[in-house]
Amino acid sequence: MPEQPEPLESYEEGRAIAPTGAGGASDLATAEGETLEATPGGPLGTGADKKPRSLWSDAWRDLRRNPIFIVSSLVILFLVVISIWPQLIASGDPLDCDLSKAQEGSQPGHPFGFNGQGCDVYIRTVYGARTSVTVGVLATLGVAVLGSILGGLAGFFGGAWDGVLSRITDVFFAIPVVLGGLVLLSVVTSSTVWPVIGFMVLLGWPQLSRIARGSVITAKQNDYVQAARALGASNSRMMLRHITPNAIAPVIVVATIALGTYIALEATLSYLGVGLKPPTVSWGIDISSASQYIRNAPHMLLWPAGALAITVLAFIMLGDAVRDALDPKLR
Repeated sequence: MPEQPEPLESYEEGRAIAPTGAGGASDLATAEGETLEATPGGPLGTGADKKPRSLWSDAWRDLRRNPIFIVSSLVILFLVVISIWPQLIASGDPLDCDLSKAQEGSQPGHPFGFNGQGCDVYIRTVYGARTSVTVGVLATLGVAVLGSILGGLAGFFGGAWDGVLSRITDVFFAIPVVLGGLVLLSVVTSSTVWPVIGFMVLLGWPQLSRIARGSVITAKQNDYVQAARALGASNSRMMLRHITPNAIAPVIVVATIALGTYIALEATLSYLGVGLKPPTVSWGIDISSASQYIRNAPHMLLWPAGALAITVLAFIMLGDAVRDALDPKLR
């Protein structure tokens, strides 16, 4: 039998290198989840024969082959484009209404018909994407940043900070989201998106905080973090260099799925009359105003509700695809 190669070890940056495979080729696995592929005929460590592989590169390779990711990404890309430039597919003013055409159905140049105020449903549906996507993206960013920072610090330092944060999150988890929105937003008179975004961040960060806390606690117990600590690395270096890159994946997955949930929550609050308010153009506002005409003019409800459902479904499908790609247990 041919003699097996001896394991190679390198202590630079806490990496442990071990050859695997057969036939002279080897995969070099580092302690931080990165894999280096070495091909026969080339010296170890040369730039031509060393191909870095990591969790993120493997995940991107899987995502490119996932039809669910491709379809949902195309839908989201289309929504983002029309949110920024709605005039590309809708020429007109969503607030330009003609009462003489109220509740009329589809006509040439007006494929979705008119609502109860005589406004073009197609134009309002297109412009409503801007509000919904803006609320969802900004709320998700705020929740992810705030929850990740607080949860990451609690998981890393532990002790009293962890105990206090855990009790605070328990209090927020006890507040029903819709009921909290009815109470907090009912006193707001602003018609802008900022009160709604602030409410979502206020009640949404505990979930991401719990996810980030658990992920950091798991990551800081790994050998490469212990090695970095033994070598005298500072807390900030360990957090930024070693823990965060290996603990951020669950946060990204949950935030991606939550984005669709926040879009649906904005529509729900607007439907109940405590979210966005006219003259803001929103799918939730249009669904609320169309609900009383559902028997006589169902088209008023069908199109904004359909656009909302497709948007939420696209973000949930994207989150599921990202979760499958980043979860090593599903490989």
